[in-house]
Amino acid sequence: MNSADAAPAPAMLERDGGVTIAYHANRGRPGVALPGVVFLTGLMSDMTGTKALMLERFCRGRGQAFLRFDYRGHGASSGRFEDTSVGEWADDAIAVIDRLTEGPQVLVGSSLGGWIMLLAALARPARITGLVGIAAAPDCTEAIWARLDPRARAEIEGHGVTYVPSRYREEPYAISRRLIEEGRRHLVLEAEMPITCPVRLIHGMADADVPWETAIRLAGRLASADVTVTLIKDAGHRLSEPPELARIE
Repeated sequence: MNSADAAPAPAMLERDGGVTIAYHANRGRPGVALPGVVFLTGLMSDMTGTKALMLERFCRGRGQAFLRFDYRGHGASSGRFEDTSVGEWADDAIAVIDRLTEGPQVLVGSSLGGWIMLLAALARPARITGLVGIAAAPDCTEAIWARLDPRARAEIEGHGVTYVPSRYREEPYAISRRLIEEGRRHLVLEAEMPITCPVRLIHGMADADVPWETAIRLAGRLASADVTVTLIKDAGHRLSEPPELARIE
């Protein structure tokens, strides 16, 4: 790859405590009356994934503002993954919306990002005009804890962290006691959420990581009357094949 083909370096949003959040933002064409779109990534994923880049191209073609970013401890942002938690990632998302976007926004959350988008929508209801969940995984830290075997739980209790193999990358997931315990402060599926904007949830019925029933349960917890759940029978968790990407568009 020569320098002309290299992807541009991300911009950095500086936050308190020396935290830097990496992002790419397209402002959209003047006069285009469409809400902006913010993409929220999955656990230990980053803003260079297939879905994020596809949506960036899609929005650019429509003249629509688009923003993708990395939570702290992810991708090009500062910090170590095992030192961060759900509340901090949600706080990063809210800061990005507040400081880097204008007007109404549609949040698109993939996996863990589906949880973060809900927390952001609850925090900024006047700014969020729609939600799209892609294999959304609200409260996923509880599901992670439930799947850990006794040895892994003992490692967390004794050492503060355990490492779980990933089916998507060579690097394992670092599951910390902080991640599990802090995540319990942000659970959303236990009561109705006062989210009233339109919501679209897309989930694969062959998802081995987040059961498709999660989308049904989430739909039932939303106050909005405009909620649609789309189940794709043979699709897995990533939803990154061309027909799945077309459905997301």
